[in-house]
Amino acid sequence: MTAARTDPDRPPAAEPAGPADRRLPEGFRVLLDRRTRRLDGGAALLGGAPPRLMHLSERARGLLPGPGRPLVVTGPTERSLARTLLDAGLAHPVPDVPATVTAAEVTVVVPVKDRPLDRLLTALAGTGLAGPIVVDDGSADPVPLRRSVERAGGTVLRHATPRGPAAARNAGLAAATTPFVVFLDSDVVPEPGWLPPLLAHLTDPAVGLVAPRITALDPERGAGLRGAVGRYEAVRSSLDLGPDPALIVPRSRVAYVPSAAMLVRVSAVGAVAFDPAMHVAEDVDLVLRLHAAGWAMRFEPGSRVAHDHRTRPVEWIRRKAFYGTGAAPLALRHPGAVPPAILSPWTAAVCVLLLLQRRGATALAAVVTGVATERLARRLPRLDHPRRGAALLTVLGLSGALWQTASVLTRHFWPVAAAACLVSRRARRAVVVAVLAEGLADWWRHRDRDPRVRTGPVPHLLAHRLDDLAYGAGLWRGAVTHRTTAPLRPTGPGARR
Repeated sequence: MTAARTDPDRPPAAEPAGPADRRLPEGFRVLLDRRTRRLDGGAALLGGAPPRLMHLSERARGLLPGPGRPLVVTGPTERSLARTLLDAGLAHPVPDVPATVTAAEVTVVVPVKDRPLDRLLTALAGTGLAGPIVVDDGSADPVPLRRSVERAGGTVLRHATPRGPAAARNAGLAAATTPFVVFLDSDVVPEPGWLPPLLAHLTDPAVGLVAPRITALDPERGAGLRGAVGRYEAVRSSLDLGPDPALIVPRSRVAYVPSAAMLVRVSAVGAVAFDPAMHVAEDVDLVLRLHAAGWAMRFEPGSRVAHDHRTRPVEWIRRKAFYGTGAAPLALRHPGAVPPAILSPWTAAVCVLLLLQRRGATALAAVVTGVATERLARRLPRLDHPRRGAALLTVLGLSGALWQTASVLTRHFWPVAAAACLVSRRARRAVVVAVLAEGLADWWRHRDRDPRVRTGPVPHLLAHRLDDLAYGAGLWRGAVTHRTTAPLRPTGPGARR
C-alpha cells in the first residue's frame, strides 16, 4: 500500500477562520490537569501543552481553588483566568455542565466502502442525532448498504468510483444542514453515553473540534482483543490517546486525533474539512489548520467509541507503514509541526555525549546539565526557590529528551541505527539498551490501559518493536517519495509555538 502523491505546497480548498467569540459562559467550570504542578505554594503553575511555567498574580492565586476543586466562572475575572488556563492546557473543562447544544443539532457523517453498517447504525439508534448521512465511496454492491441506511432513517450519497475517505467526508459535510457534524468511520461502534460529554465541550464557543477516546471493540462484535496483536492494540493503539483529557495541540502529548471519530463545529472547519488530495494523515492536517486558525480542540476520554482494530499481523504491519508515509506531506505543508524529536540545545548535547559511552563524555554531560540548571535558575527570579524549580525543570526536560532519543533510535531512525550497528560496538550497545529500556518502559506505562487484557512484557516488547519498524519504514519511504528530509529533522522547542 502506498501513499497518494500530493502537492504539499498546495493549500487546502478552504482555510478555516478563527472563532469570533471566546467568552466562556457563566457557570462554566475548569479543573487543573492532574499533571499540573503548583510551585511555591501556588505562586506558579508548571505543566500545559506544550509545557510551560506560568506565574500567577496574587489575585489569580486567590481565585484558584485548592487541589481537586474546580474554578467556576462567575464574572469577568474568573472568566479571564479560566480562559488563560484552558488555552495553556493547564486545566480542562469539567464536562458535567448542561450542554447548550442538543443532539438534534448534530449530523453523523459516515464514509464507507464495501462494509456493512448494521453495528454502527444500531448504536446510533435512539441518540436523537439528525439522520445519518452515509457516503458510499464506490462500493461494488451498493444496494444492501442503501437498504440498511434507509431503514435507519438515513441518507446515502454515492461516489460511482472511490475518491478516498477525505472526499467522502467532505461530501457528507456539504450535505449536512446542522451546525455540528460528527464523523464516524464504518468500523467504529459508539459506546452508551458517548455523546453528552462531547456536546458539553461545545458550550465553549472557541472549541472547534472535540474527539472521544477510541478503544478496542469487544471480540464478540469484531476482531477486538483476539491474538497477540489484538491485545497489544488494546493497550497501545495509535488511535487510543489515553485516559486523561487534553488540549489538542501540535507537538504536545495529544498532538492529533484520528478522524475515525470526531465532532466538529461546521463554522470552524468550513465547507471542505479534509484535503481530498491526502489519503493518509488528512485528520492531522485538519488539526494543524484549525490550531493555526486559533480554534481550541479537546480530547474527551469520558466519551468512548470502540474501534474494530486490525489484528491480522501482515495487514497490521502494512497499516502502520501506511501511517508513516503521511509524515512527509505533513512536514512539507506544516514546517516544524511533526518533527521526530523536540530537543533543546543542551538536552541534545547531553544525549549525544551519553551516546558516545566514554567516561569523559559522561562527565561533560553532567557538567552541561549543571550549567543548564544554573542558567535556568537565574531566569526564574520570581520563584522563592529558583534552584529547586530549575532542578525540577531540568529533570523533566532531560528525562523527556532521553525518552525521545530512545524512540528516535528504534522508530524514526532505525535504518540509520541498524547500519551503525554493523560497524560499531558502541552503536550496538546503545541500540540494545534503547530497544529494551524504551520497550519495557512503554509496557509499564500502558499495561493497565485496557482492564480487559493483560499483556506480558515480552509480547508487548516484540509487538512494539514491530510497530516501530513498520512506521519507520513508511516514514523513510514517504521521505524518499517526496524527496525531502523534513520529517526526519529534529527541532528545538522554540521553532514553532
